[in-house]
Amino acid sequence: MNKFCVTCSRFPVKILFFSRKFCSHETPREISDPKKRICKIMMFCPKVGLETALDETGIRASPDLIDDILQRFENAGMQAYRFFEWAGKQRNYTHSVRAYHIMIGSLAKVRQYQIMWDLVNNMRSKGILNVETFCVIIRKYARAQKVDEAVYTFNVMDKYGVLPNLAAFNSLLSAFCKSKNVRKAQEIFDSMKDRFVPDSKTYSILLEGWGKDPNLPKAREIFAEMVDRGCDPDIVTYGIMVDVLCKAGRVDEAIGIVRDMDARGCRPTSFIYSVLVHTYGIENRIGDAIDMFLEMERNGVMADVVVYNALIGAFCKVQRFRNVFRVLDDMDHKGVLPNARTYNIILTSLIDRGENDEAFKIFLRMIKVCDPDVDTYTMMIKMFCESGKLEMALKVWKYMKMKHFVPSMHTFSVLINGLCEKGEVSKACIFFEQMIEKGMRPSGSTFGRLRQLLIKEGREDVLEFLNEKINLLVKEPLCD
Repeated sequence: MNKFCVTCSRFPVKILFFSRKFCSHETPREISDPKKRICKIMMFCPKVGLETALDETGIRASPDLIDDILQRFENAGMQAYRFFEWAGKQRNYTHSVRAYHIMIGSLAKVRQYQIMWDLVNNMRSKGILNVETFCVIIRKYARAQKVDEAVYTFNVMDKYGVLPNLAAFNSLLSAFCKSKNVRKAQEIFDSMKDRFVPDSKTYSILLEGWGKDPNLPKAREIFAEMVDRGCDPDIVTYGIMVDVLCKAGRVDEAIGIVRDMDARGCRPTSFIYSVLVHTYGIENRIGDAIDMFLEMERNGVMADVVVYNALIGAFCKVQRFRNVFRVLDDMDHKGVLPNARTYNIILTSLIDRGENDEAFKIFLRMIKVCDPDVDTYTMMIKMFCESGKLEMALKVWKYMKMKHFVPSMHTFSVLINGLCEKGEVSKACIFFEQMIEKGMRPSGSTFGRLRQLLIKEGREDVLEFLNEKINLLVKEPLCD
């Protein structure tokens, strides 16, 4: 079967597309820092040449180096796994437990469950399996709404020589609660609470789960059961109860709990104050939000970035951006560094208001202070795509690649859809192939959109090529 380049159907594909050639003008040896050299290869070298390119660096593998690279490329799926495999073959090097856990989580993100379990068996043969290994898998299955698989993982622990304990039980409950399946968590709790003696963390997990459901009566029931069984609420439990009440619109009742805590000599934490400030912001009670922030300072509780983010969110909600910048100045004065979340709150608000130029200025300010995260990049690329500024979207993408940040499947989809919207089909195909190359299976809607445009332009050959690439990805060990 003939194959054709996605950018021009007149020329046959050799092995690699020009869009994926590894730095023809710059070799890995020109980069002095080992981590940067490997990151450069990981970002630009296709899978067929990855191992050779890594070998040619002559870099000695060490646990710290490999762990850092895997953490940075945790979104890279099969590309990360190929690096993991290469590292495992190096002399005088053995993968750390952390490396295995990062890789297991990375594989789960791209649904490569068969390989994930192969790694578990590998760990068992080396005698390094632990409770956290299974907790990682449970969390990933729960996030993917794979209820049966998560429960199976918990139940199969003892067959792997790892006895499930209260920490594993709590992790199972937490995984379901965080994936918005608190009813399943409650069912598991009710069936196993005699097998494991619940502690304050167990009840706090369920309490938080019902709070997010939201189901205030059930949350109250859990809290009462906790007290009845002689399990005293701790500061975390109080914080969650305050959060639950605030989410249910009972902020005044939440304040009552805070006052009761104070009376018992249990000082509210910065988290509790952040919840109250955030809730007042949502309710447009900006005056109360400010008063609560000032009360926190008067009580000697140091404001951290989470509380500041809540206050910034409150000001953004009422569109008082001058105050937002004053808060940023106050953070700087007090030595509290803004994080990606800080700027994402501001960017979201500005973009929602259609103030794209101002949002870009904030983005430029942000990159001087902290590294953007996947939400930041996705947000900015989407903003420029939707406003028809594809060149700017591609510049953000280029900057992201320069920072060796691996885009997520959603980030790829946003750019591909933006290119399709403007008829830039060839460029969209290039990014689509890069996405597949990293082991990320595109969504049906993204591929469907690209497929329609290719058929419209009479480029069935390119469509056939991309279909083949997707099929090859599917044929890699995948267990759903």
